[in-house]
Amino acid sequence: MIQTKGERAFHVFSIVAMVMFTLLAFLPFMLIIMASFTEESSLIRNGYSFFPEKMSVDAYVYMWSSASTFVRAYGVSFLVTTLGTALGLLITSMLAYPMSRQDFKYRNVLAFIVFFTMLFSGGIVPSYILWTKYFQIKDTLAALIIPNLLTNGFYVLLIRNFYKNNVPVELIESAQIDGASELRIFYRMMLPLSVPVLATVGLFMGLAYWNDWINALYFITKPQYYGIQNMLIRLMNNIQFLKSGQASSMLGANAADLPSTAVRMAMAIIGILPILVVFPFLQKYLTKGIIVGAVKG
Repeated sequence: MIQTKGERAFHVFSIVAMVMFTLLAFLPFMLIIMASFTEESSLIRNGYSFFPEKMSVDAYVYMWSSASTFVRAYGVSFLVTTLGTALGLLITSMLAYPMSRQDFKYRNVLAFIVFFTMLFSGGIVPSYILWTKYFQIKDTLAALIIPNLLTNGFYVLLIRNFYKNNVPVELIESAQIDGASELRIFYRMMLPLSVPVLATVGLFMGLAYWNDWINALYFITKPQYYGIQNMLIRLMNNIQFLKSGQASSMLGANAADLPSTAVRMAMAIIGILPILVVFPFLQKYLTKGIIVGAVKG
């Protein structure tokens, strides 16, 4: 197809604009990286800069001193994120399936209950009492997986809409005529046809689990169950304490030399790195899953 002069100009302009927007989005991350390799005194004196006055790896050396703790925290976060995302997708998709079926008598009642949970919640205190006193999940991995993150009403409705708008009723009826059970229809037909929306919801769930620190704050007291986010918060609190007045008077000049600002930037890099690795493999499903699953009906 031959392009006109105006179309070629617009094509070039759109490419240049996208490159510029990509660079603008990438610049803050580059600033964080450079700040993590900047000497603490230089950060305090000159602030953040893409071209630091003096480079230093003190922040990573300080974090390397607790390498075993970070490895365990990474393991906890990976385990919780994997299990939570897998279970969340299974439960969410199974709940959305009957809601999408026109022959299910109570689909509207179920949809109302799901939608109701998006508007109201019991609050922190009742939730804490429920999970710790009655379900006894305090100081367990279940405390990092189940409360607040395992299911979400928005995701249920998103997958339900995808089922309704993209899986023909005739296909389900054909499977029923052939003698397929509901479980067989769900696992052999609905799930394979729903990869885009499941990948999209799985990405959102995975991000929520990876970045979560509230559940550990409420329900976890044993350090071996801390994920990477909680471990980073503890490390930052330790540095702030060591640089406080009482600790500084005991430690002398050593407390003032702690790379607190650079460590913050290094922690941000460590926390976001796995997401940057996983996201490119799922981004092709993101737009399609959101657009198709969000169609009202």
